[in-house]
Amino acid sequence: MEFNNPSEIVKDLTFSTHARDRIMQGVEKLANAVNSTLGASGKCVIYEDAMGKPVITKDGVTVAESVVLMNPVENIGATLIKEAAKKTVREAGDGTTTATVLAQSLLQEMNEATEDYSIREIKNSVSKGLEKVLKYLDSKSIDIKDKMLEDVASISCNNDRKLGSIIADAYKSVGEHGVVLMEESDTEETFSEIVDGVQFDCGIKSQHLVTDTEKNKAILENPYVLIVAQAIPNIRKIQSVLEHVIKEKRSLLIVAGMDQQPMSALLMNKVKGNIKINIIDTPGFGATKMDTMQDLATITGAKVINEELGDDLDLIDPDVLGEAIKSVTDATSTVITVGEMPEEAKDRIALVNKKIKSEKNPFIKSKLEQRLAMLSGAVAILKVGANSKIELKEKKDRVEDSIYAVKAAIKEGIVPGGGVALHNASDKLKDKNSPEKILCEAIKAPYKKILENAGISYGPNMNEGMGIDVVTGTGVNMIKHGIIDPVLVTKTALINAVSVATTIMSADCVISNVREYESGQ
Repeated sequence: MEFNNPSEIVKDLTFSTHARDRIMQGVEKLANAVNSTLGASGKCVIYEDAMGKPVITKDGVTVAESVVLMNPVENIGATLIKEAAKKTVREAGDGTTTATVLAQSLLQEMNEATEDYSIREIKNSVSKGLEKVLKYLDSKSIDIKDKMLEDVASISCNNDRKLGSIIADAYKSVGEHGVVLMEESDTEETFSEIVDGVQFDCGIKSQHLVTDTEKNKAILENPYVLIVAQAIPNIRKIQSVLEHVIKEKRSLLIVAGMDQQPMSALLMNKVKGNIKINIIDTPGFGATKMDTMQDLATITGAKVINEELGDDLDLIDPDVLGEAIKSVTDATSTVITVGEMPEEAKDRIALVNKKIKSEKNPFIKSKLEQRLAMLSGAVAILKVGANSKIELKEKKDRVEDSIYAVKAAIKEGIVPGGGVALHNASDKLKDKNSPEKILCEAIKAPYKKILENAGISYGPNMNEGMGIDVVTGTGVNMIKHGIIDPVLVTKTALINAVSVATTIMSADCVISNVREYESGQ
């Protein structure tokens, strides 16, 4: 072994109870920073960015990301909780603070329970309890309607009714199949504008295509659109198109399969700044794939290049290109905004509607419904404005949380908010004679923390669906009073909290990099 190898970093080992205690200290430090933001009376957090500039935010995952602890084992504990928060925001878009509160509470309860139960018993019981809580939440889910949309939007952006109303109106304008995006406003005002556009399930193919590293998105302004039914075998096949795009100083969205050689060449040129480009797979599946590609071509004004129908890739020219106002690709989907929908697109909508009514196969019917959503969905652009950059950053964090929360509520419905749904689940499922009580006690934590942040003493919970409005301090029916949470957000936060907590409890040894401390520290 080469002992002087610079990659061989000296490690420190921590075992058993001492390891878990150190991890818990890290969890406590991170959670206490994040938990203060929870609820209508939650506080903002000020942190220093990498340049030493102060940033103000109430976004849980942003606060978590800013925390790096000196002690390596404590930092591992904090990092594991960050992962629960980040996974929650990836899957549901909101609920990061709730996930952190739940993870902290679960770890505390599980740690105390080790005196009476084995780790295996604790993990198995928590997993069984989780299934029961998820079933309870599903049974209490209510479809979102009327004023509920504004309630969800307002709560998720820190009880800002004005901002919540703008977000809710944007969703009402685009309809069930529409998409809402966020941009910075050129003025101090926050408003929304509606544009025609489409969304489909084709995500980022390479991190080298990302243009917005903070949001992990590939964004192209005013791109040309090239759609090819077959995989592009080499760069020469599309050379004339690439030369035209570069000459016009425009960006290019390629919707096609891509062999490794042309993919590598395009990525290299994108990284070097020679061309602004994004590459996504062709949308659709099976029998509906060609129709879906033709839908996209109709909307963008492109021509689908299909060698099976006699098209020759060697002979393609810029005339086959379509255009869009903007394209945004994230990990799972792409949104393309265009000008006014062409009449041909409206004809295709009528045709798809007719096919849906006559289709008996549920799988094909679902794919036809996806086509309809793509053809008929509009896009709302939320232009967020503020008086300063610091205020703008904080406001954008709240708006982004709200957008995802409304989307989640539309998808799976809502439950009583303010931590009440989980508290109700605890009251219904509590079993004092088994380790399932660990989970039942832990899931009361969000309700307790929201009351604590508002300076209200915790007392016995009221009837099902009832809770405290922390703004007025009175007991209310949470749903009727507009205090509601998307069930998807609540479930995702709980699942990820349980996952990280049970993983931490399974650890018996922590191997960390040795730190060098300055004298006196």
